[in-house]
Amino acid sequence: MTSLFAKSWMRPLAAATVLALPLCASAGVLPDDRADALYHRYEGGGVTIQGPSVLVRKKMAEKYAVSANYYQDMITSASIDVEVSGASEYKEERDQYSLGFEYLRGKTTYNLGYTNSEENDYEANTASFGLSQDLFGDLTTITMGFSRGSDKVRNSTDPSFEEEIDRMSYRVGVSQILTKSLISSVNFEVITDEGFLNNPYRSYRYVNPSDARQFVLEQEIYPRTRTSNAVALNARYFLPYRAAVYGGYRFFTDTWGIRADTFELGYVHPIKPQWTFETRVRYYQQGNADFYSDLFDRVNQQNFLARDKELSTFNSMAFRIGASYEFAQSGWRFVKKGSLNLFYDRIEFKYDDFRDARFSRLPSDNPNFRPAGSEPLYEFGANVIQAFVSIWF
Repeated sequence: MTSLFAKSWMRPLAAATVLALPLCASAGVLPDDRADALYHRYEGGGVTIQGPSVLVRKKMAEKYAVSANYYQDMITSASIDVEVSGASEYKEERDQYSLGFEYLRGKTTYNLGYTNSEENDYEANTASFGLSQDLFGDLTTITMGFSRGSDKVRNSTDPSFEEEIDRMSYRVGVSQILTKSLISSVNFEVITDEGFLNNPYRSYRYVNPSDARQFVLEQEIYPRTRTSNAVALNARYFLPYRAAVYGGYRFFTDTWGIRADTFELGYVHPIKPQWTFETRVRYYQQGNADFYSDLFDRVNQQNFLARDKELSTFNSMAFRIGASYEFAQSGWRFVKKGSLNLFYDRIEFKYDDFRDARFSRLPSDNPNFRPAGSEPLYEFGANVIQAFVSIWF
């Protein structure tokens, strides 16, 4: 099998990852020299994803900075997609390398980035450019960015299969210091994808003409273009006792008919000089794609057909709790300070029109058997753990 089965499950983990190279840094000041080492683990829905990540950033002459990041996913999957297709559990590994360069000139920061990600049946290469500019006495920062990606999709069961995907992303954002305690930002992004956009292993299902209680599988068919738009509003308010409350809203829509909303609210509370605790809740909901269905009436019922649960109607609720401990090491020659961090997320997924097809795979005399189309709606929970250390030097 292949890790493409698990790509949709990586999304919650990737969204939470702290060791990502920024596309646009704040103008006027480059980040301090820093090294991070992370261990991440995602477990839910029969999928386990875990691995390390290392990030190193170094300034030169106060106006140049270089950064490098290594990120690895080790995947073990026995998800519902694998079970319904009749496949066995599989293991896969993905390695990702990123390089970044930043140049500060006055109050403008320019940055370049390149990322390569490889596994046995998928290769992704992305180049990015961004800039940020401080205005109005450094109270306003404008950011802009562009990324171009080129992916190759393969099929481990068919050596002759190879398709390509071209991706482009355009970003613009504004952050504003409103008061001494309140900061807000708005960001807008447009993404265009063209090429083979579906999973070569994933299937849709339709009613078996010979037995309406059963279903038959056929390979999904997707459009070869997709344009996505997203706008995000965020704010952070600093309380008098060094704590902070933050929140945000993100709206997403695309040409496949999907609309999604994300709401987030968090609280950061310091205890003594070294300890900081954080809690957060995030709610996500989306509608299905125009060509999605859990069960089609017949084969080739329409031009495009999909049963990917990530294109269905569903919602998720994520709860986070974590703590950070900062320390200074005056006795270490090259270390200014450091921090130890541990975060735990619990995510609950509930699907409104994606059913657990394993129940109709059971023998008809099994008391748990359910005819195709009447199986229980699918839901599951996932655990995400991140433990990392940061060193400033």
